[in-house]
Amino acid sequence: MAKKYFRRATVIAFALAVFVGTGAQAQQSSLNIYNWNDYIAPETIPNFEKATGIKVTYDVYDANETLEAKLSAGGSGYDIVVPTLVPFAARQIQAGFYQPLNKAKLTNIGHLDKSLLARMAAYDKDNSYLIPWMTGLVGIAYNVDKIKQIMPDAPVDSLRMLFDPEIVSKFKDCGVSMIDSPTEVFPPALKMIGLNPDSQNIADLQKAADVHFKVRPYIRRYDSSEYINALANGDICVAWGYSSDIQIAKHRAMEAGKGVNIAFAIPKEGAQRYIDTLAVPKDAPHAEAAWKFLDFIMQPEEIAKTSNKIYVQSGNADARQFVTPDVANDPGIFPSAEVEQTIYSISPSTPDVDRARTRFWTRVKTGH
Repeated sequence: MAKKYFRRATVIAFALAVFVGTGAQAQQSSLNIYNWNDYIAPETIPNFEKATGIKVTYDVYDANETLEAKLSAGGSGYDIVVPTLVPFAARQIQAGFYQPLNKAKLTNIGHLDKSLLARMAAYDKDNSYLIPWMTGLVGIAYNVDKIKQIMPDAPVDSLRMLFDPEIVSKFKDCGVSMIDSPTEVFPPALKMIGLNPDSQNIADLQKAADVHFKVRPYIRRYDSSEYINALANGDICVAWGYSSDIQIAKHRAMEAGKGVNIAFAIPKEGAQRYIDTLAVPKDAPHAEAAWKFLDFIMQPEEIAKTSNKIYVQSGNADARQFVTPDVANDPGIFPSAEVEQTIYSISPSTPDVDRARTRFWTRVKTGH
């Protein structure tokens, strides 16, 4: 009788071991990534899947606010997300959204850009939670030929193109677009009226909203993704947007060969730098797979493929040698030292400031 129980216990133990082993293997054979739209080379995911056997589910969003809402709700199911450093990732670290990087499993971390890491360390102490993905500027896109036809002396390198009613009104008929993100549209409005673009004073934010109200009659659309194709197709002629998006629009227009000539300008008054980062949520279901992907993507040759595809500077210093000359030599992607002196970032804000900014922006968009 004892032998029978022993055999039964052995069978059960073996079955449990197989179940646990199979479950653990299954858990790490999947990876769920949540990234911005149009923000990775098309071959990156297939290359990773082929190299590791890990199946990737890849979803996209077009605003930091969308990602933050998912993370705040908990149980997002994502293993890797791509928050912008400030103010989003910075305050998400403080809120405990992410787990520390397992640097022992990130053998390629030494390739990262030390200057970017130093800037990030102000918000992510000891670079404990975030890896720099891509960095760019928020600036002006314009259709070269249409603008020249409408206003030959248009101040294309100035905030006046979007925030001076007298100027932007001239382009209403050919189409003006503004990204739908208060953290990227209030700083330039503050700059326009000579205030600190990083101001968290509610009265200053009201003044920024007033700037937007004055130009609102001339804005055709507020969106953070469709404006890329709208620019490339010639459906709009001026946009305030992300440099990476504008570069994509520029090259899509060139490839289409329909005579649409898109340019990107860094405002001479100053531009906001964004650093998009890679992070692993605290409740990521496949953390081991996440470390493998992060290490894979930090190979200079791999991340350079994304830089070449979306025409943006990566957070990998050693990748530049693998970047094509048209990207490496573009001052809109790698600004000069002189231009860098005019570039600024914004700081994490309090919940009260966030609510006020969002409330003002909603009023701008609705016109009330």
